[in-house]
Amino acid sequence: MRLRITFEKSGALRYTGHLDLHSLWERTVRRARLPLAYTQGFHPGPKIQLASALPLGFIGRAEIVDLWINEPGDALERNFKERLQPSAPPGLLISSVEVVDEHSPALQTQMVSAEYLVTLLDPAERPGLENGISALLATVALPRERRGKTYDLRPLIESLCLLPEGESGCLQLKMCLAAREGATGRPEEVLDTLGIPFETTRIERTGLILK
Repeated sequence: MRLRITFEKSGALRYTGHLDLHSLWERTVRRARLPLAYTQGFHPGPKIQLASALPLGFIGRAEIVDLWINEPGDALERNFKERLQPSAPPGLLISSVEVVDEHSPALQTQMVSAEYLVTLLDPAERPGLENGISALLATVALPRERRGKTYDLRPLIESLCLLPEGESGCLQLKMCLAAREGATGRPEEVLDTLGIPFETTRIERTGLILK
């Protein structure tokens, strides 16, 4: 049986890396006393798939993980969320658990794009930022370099806008970036293009869009 879990990763847990998060889910399932399924072969491992790695320091509001358990058919009547949440560490909040097709493609290959909310912690001029966003979106190409290779950031930016000012008084950007294999946009690179230091922001990944 394949379970798809949507969860929030926040607090101190946002500094937990991708591989450690994988192990954390394994421990959580074990503590919940659910029979986790394992791969076959010489080095069997737990059947757990995280949709997309979340950079250290980012808050994840709607992360997704698939895990397989060896359960009989009547498990469909059980409340997996109530079983898993008490076993989860602080900072990991389960939003929903659903049973999905056990043989559907790997979760990572179903990723299409990701949505982000960026809060500017330092004061900024709204008109200047609006002009910068308009200029960026009007640009045909944005050549960038990552790990010694050049690429075009512009087609990876699916949407970008400045939100109305909220109660906090901090300016916030909402962006949707491509997150396909070999074509992933990063919010810190969009910020760099706008002249906003990454260190002066708080970044939350608010949604993962699947095929």
